[in-house]
Amino acid sequence: MAGQLSVTLRKSCIGRPGKHKRVVAGLGLRKLNQTVLRPDTPEIRGMIRKVIYLLEVKGL
Repeated sequence: MAGQLSVTLRKSCIGRPGKHKRVVAGLGLRKLNQTVLRPDTPEIRGMIRKVIYLLEVKGL
């Protein structure tokens, strides 16, 4: 089984490109400072890489 990544939304999506907003929503993040656990898969890592400037990520 793959590990888990803890993903926290640290900056607002206001004024960001629409694609970036959809990626953040796809990760399951809705509110500022909300943290979610996601599986450590290539797909999730690609989503994180797209909007890393908005996030804080910790590997568990």
